[in-house]
Amino acid sequence: MKRGEIRWYKFKAPDKKRPVLILTRDSILEYLGEATVAPITSTVRDIPSEVFLSKQDGMTKDCAINFDHIQTVSKGKIGSLITALSPDKLEQVYEAIQFALDL
Repeated sequence: MKRGEIRWYKFKAPDKKRPVLILTRDSILEYLGEATVAPITSTVRDIPSEVFLSKQDGMTKDCAINFDHIQTVSKGKIGSLITALSPDKLEQVYEAIQFALDL
C-alpha cells in the first residue's frame, strides 16, 4: 500500500464498497493500523475540492476524488489495488486538498 494508490474500501452501511485514494505518507504506513483516505464517487460536481478521474487514469468510468470527505480508516479493511495516480494527477490532488482544507 502506498500514497497515491486507489484501492477498494468497504464503508459501513448505508454506504457501499467504493474506491479510495491513499493519502497517508509512505514512510509511516507500515507502522500504523489506519490510513487516511479520500473516497471516490461517481457524482462529479466539478468543484475545486475534487479531482476528476476517467478511464485514462485507470478507472472503469468517470468519477471524482472527493477531498471534502477525507477520513482515517482501518488498514485491515482496505482492499485490492485498482490503479495508482500519475505524478500530474497527484499534483492536482495536492491543490484540491489545499482548497478543501483552506490551507
